[in-house]
Amino acid sequence: MKRRTHLSPKQLLLFALALLLFTAIILFCFSRTEDQNEAFQNLSRELFLSEVTGNTLNMHYTIADPGRFGITDYSPCLPCYLPGQATSENAGRRELICRLEKLHPQKLSDENRLTYTLLHNSLCLEDAMEQYPYFSEPLGPHSGMQTQLPILLSEYTFRTVRDIEDYLALLEQSDEYLTSLLTYEQEKAAAGMLMSRESLTRVRLQCDTIVTKEELSENRHFLQVTFSERLLPLLTDHIISEADAEKYTVNHNRLLKTVLLPAYETLSDGLLLLEEACSSETPAGLASFPGGREYYALLLSAEASTSLTVSEVKELLKDQLVTCYTRLRMLREEYPELPRAMEQGTYQFLPFPDEASMLEDINRRCRDSFPPLNGGTAKPEVTIKQVSPSLQEYTAPAFYLTSPFDATDRNIIYINPGKVPSPLELYTTLAHEGQPGHMYQNVYCSQSCMAEDSFPVRRLLWYGGFLEGWALYVEFLSFDYAACCMDEQGRPLEAACIRAEKESRSLQLCLYSLLDLTIHSENASLAQVAKILTHFGIQDSQRQTAIYNYIADNPCNYPKYYVGYLELCRTKALAQECWGSSYSDLGFHRFLLETGPCDYATLQTCIREFPLTHS
Repeated sequence: MKRRTHLSPKQLLLFALALLLFTAIILFCFSRTEDQNEAFQNLSRELFLSEVTGNTLNMHYTIADPGRFGITDYSPCLPCYLPGQATSENAGRRELICRLEKLHPQKLSDENRLTYTLLHNSLCLEDAMEQYPYFSEPLGPHSGMQTQLPILLSEYTFRTVRDIEDYLALLEQSDEYLTSLLTYEQEKAAAGMLMSRESLTRVRLQCDTIVTKEELSENRHFLQVTFSERLLPLLTDHIISEADAEKYTVNHNRLLKTVLLPAYETLSDGLLLLEEACSSETPAGLASFPGGREYYALLLSAEASTSLTVSEVKELLKDQLVTCYTRLRMLREEYPELPRAMEQGTYQFLPFPDEASMLEDINRRCRDSFPPLNGGTAKPEVTIKQVSPSLQEYTAPAFYLTSPFDATDRNIIYINPGKVPSPLELYTTLAHEGQPGHMYQNVYCSQSCMAEDSFPVRRLLWYGGFLEGWALYVEFLSFDYAACCMDEQGRPLEAACIRAEKESRSLQLCLYSLLDLTIHSENASLAQVAKILTHFGIQDSQRQTAIYNYIADNPCNYPKYYVGYLELCRTKALAQECWGSSYSDLGFHRFLLETGPCDYATLQTCIREFPLTHS
């Protein structure tokens, strides 16, 4: 028989008061947590709206429907540089950092706390880099805005009449925008930070050929051609009339001839004057400038998404170089005829008639290791286009134009036919740019963001090492897919050649990343770099000079890819260790995609704190 406990009226009253006090404390803490989350969401929303409405070109490539985010009243604008802006204190960023630091991240939800961490770290890194105002290069000879602007304009999607009008308004501002970049270059020259005369010449010649009077007069410039192509769907859907299309086309041609062409001519003339006064004949590393080593350390962290120091990255790369050599040596020992077979090059010819069949094969082979897009209910449309002949010399072998995160159903991959010579390279390039590379990663992360209905402030943050590391990671996987294809056809020697090609590419990227550190952090000269390249079998002096100049002009470009890739591999090894028997490639890839682009230190912290969440 159970004994019953009876409470006196006084005890009941005390118990009730205690319960009431406990409830009040819980409600107070909960309300404070809600206040913190609401405050952070409001700050994120404010930042996102401020950033996207301040650059209509970026906004258009970030969101397809501005009205969905309450953006209805905005003026189309390009982010023109203002005289002296580089050395003016960025009070806005400092104020934002202070506002963030007044919040208590431990009281935020898991998702908001992650975004808080990334946003705070990113802003602090940007603030540190602002102490070196003239190290950035918007007009570089390899991927400067003089070549990127016309590409972005040519792919500016027309979904509504407002899109057409915004595009024409941006085109009308192109002269102010390019002139503002020239102003920045003039300030760099005054500060002794200008690019070399050789690089200036290359940029100037690009300006002379990207937009020409002859092409415009004959209506064959790629901006004219793509404008007509982009109007057609709106005509077909009766969004605009034939008369409207004619009016827009006439205005477009007028702006190209009276605004864009003169803008490029003015920029070219301004660069010529700088070129004549330039004292530096050939490119040099960042370490040759005061503060260059310190800036490079910050740039490496920003571009490669790494928290490793320059010396730690160097050791990582040196170890990887040995690994690549070891793998190549083992392949050659297993297949003595490998060097001759690689010379013949038959392994380059894969059994696929076109790009679509290549993408289908890659998709089939990666299906079990990568989660399906949109739950597998729909496949995004992929259009493969060729780079315009007038831009082939200045653009990468291939690139994916990131689709807006609220409109991922249509995607474009550009192939540069002048720089993608073999079927094997095309196959691996499509994996890098398409699925499971950039396109797949962008679509997956965008769909996750839309499903959570979260405000996309993280879309403003740049994590090149994550994005390019992911793309290079899957590119190397696609070499394995191509080798499997050869094995299935009973061609084991060709399969071995493809695996050797993979290790050779890895070794090359590793070497170039090491040279990046050597040039920009240790101030290595062309002669020193040539000596290193000779040791690795690259003896042609013209090629040595080209490699040196490219790396000198593009600091951290190779580490962005290869150090990002190595950091991803280190993160994968950590997941295998933490998740143990629960680990799978599918679970790891889902973890990366659902966590979204961020720095690798944060990813590794997530794995340690939540070891089985995504396994």
